[in-house]
Amino acid sequence: MSGRTVPAAADAIGPPLVAEPVLLGGVAVAVLAAVGVVLFVKVRGARTPGRRLRATLAASDEIAVLTHPNPDPDALACALAVRELAETVETETTIYYPGEIRHEENLALVSELGIQATRLRDASDLAERDVVLVDHNQPRGFAGAGGVEAYAVIDHHPGDGEGAAFTDVRSEYGACASLMAEYLQRLGWRTTDDGADESRPSMPESLATALVYGIRTDTAGFTRGCTAAEFDAAAYCSSRADPDTIERVSNPPMPPETMDVRARAVLDRVQRGAFVCTHAGEVPSPDAVTQAADDLLRMKEVRAVVVGGTCDGTLHLSGRAIEGSVDIGETLSTAIEGIPMADAGGHTRMGGGQLSVDHMAGLGPGDGVSIERFFESIFAVMASQDPEGAPDEMAEPVDPGTVGASDVDAREALAAVDSDDEGDAGGPVDRPEASGG
Repeated sequence: MSGRTVPAAADAIGPPLVAEPVLLGGVAVAVLAAVGVVLFVKVRGARTPGRRLRATLAASDEIAVLTHPNPDPDALACALAVRELAETVETETTIYYPGEIRHEENLALVSELGIQATRLRDASDLAERDVVLVDHNQPRGFAGAGGVEAYAVIDHHPGDGEGAAFTDVRSEYGACASLMAEYLQRLGWRTTDDGADESRPSMPESLATALVYGIRTDTAGFTRGCTAAEFDAAAYCSSRADPDTIERVSNPPMPPETMDVRARAVLDRVQRGAFVCTHAGEVPSPDAVTQAADDLLRMKEVRAVVVGGTCDGTLHLSGRAIEGSVDIGETLSTAIEGIPMADAGGHTRMGGGQLSVDHMAGLGPGDGVSIERFFESIFAVMASQDPEGAPDEMAEPVDPGTVGASDVDAREALAAVDSDDEGDAGGPVDRPEASGG
């Protein structure tokens, strides 16, 4: 040993560290804040969309449930579901719709279920109400629609519309009614009374019937755009739904004028390979055009159809396509490019649109476009999307910017196409001039 004194461990390290109180307090606050954030995320994540929607409705004294123009059974069912849910939190509700309720089945549904709805013409009618959009995500179809800010949005259509307090848009779903049924199921609403907890809300028969019928119509009888969510929702509601009401709504009396439109659409069809377009002339209601499109898609070896009909100065379009063929919504939106005062779009298998007849004739910018030329552009877009469905000799895809070509040029191009295509679809091809336009 050298005789050196080895310092104690404490002396070697130095005096004990003494933490500053302010530093400890800051660390504690940071830890608590982090824990709070984690708990908030977990709690919010545990709240189902149905619970969040119910809380959103409860935070408002009065709401306006708004459907898209000319609401179908899916939109009507969703509006009814929001109203029933709002009543459980004592929120006053009014259902509004722009446009008209015209289709025979839609009218029958409203009548059978006693759905109370008010036609909306101007945004001022929505004053002092929080607006809930169902089955669409951007207000449209009435004066001042662009200035309306949605409070909540529930939809299954593609789009960027959002609600200030609640948004649930699931474009993968086949029907918006499936979302509403899912909300109510996870909230514990009863659809049977056998041994059920009577403290939980019981779904009214009218609502269950509307939801089942809304899902059924938007998926064409569970055959188009249908997912597991549609089957689950329908199974949940079916025990409460009234099959007799569904049967009466499914087969309402049909005016002779509507039958005439459907007949003209079939007889005056123009076919290019597996694609069909037809103009049914003047129609009593745009809904007759939709029914005619459904009829034509049932034809053997037809993959996509577009039907047009004129009503009150507007050319109404309805398109349908089978799975794996064209994107009919994109087809219609592409075909109207360059035409003023035109609007079109939709899903892969369903679409629609409206064009001003005056603007098609040349009012405003452009030289105008004839019905014949317009339908030829639709055929060309279809062929570009689904070459297998096109005839062997098909016109070159039409540049949307050139759809304003003169009618003379259009008829010459049409004649050339017809001479090449004669017989390609298994028989004579009708000319657009004979399509009722």
